[in-house]
Amino acid sequence: MNKATITKDMNIKKVLEEYPQLLEVFLDHEIGCIGCQAAQFETIEEGLSMHGIDVDKFVQLLNDHITFVQKEK
Repeated sequence: MNKATITKDMNIKKVLEEYPQLLEVFLDHEIGCIGCQAAQFETIEEGLSMHGIDVDKFVQLLNDHITFVQKEK
């Protein structure tokens, strides 16, 4: 499998549709964007801007999580 490359300009809903295992990362950080109607059109950066979270670090965490899950398969 190729290494995932999530970027901060990607749509939240589409990312979670492609990588449903990332839901736990969002929930672990108390980011409820996934339940928000705006997630259908907001980017990760736009969604996280309301949470005071370092977007670049969060995106790296998402990519690391996908890589870890892929290695486990």
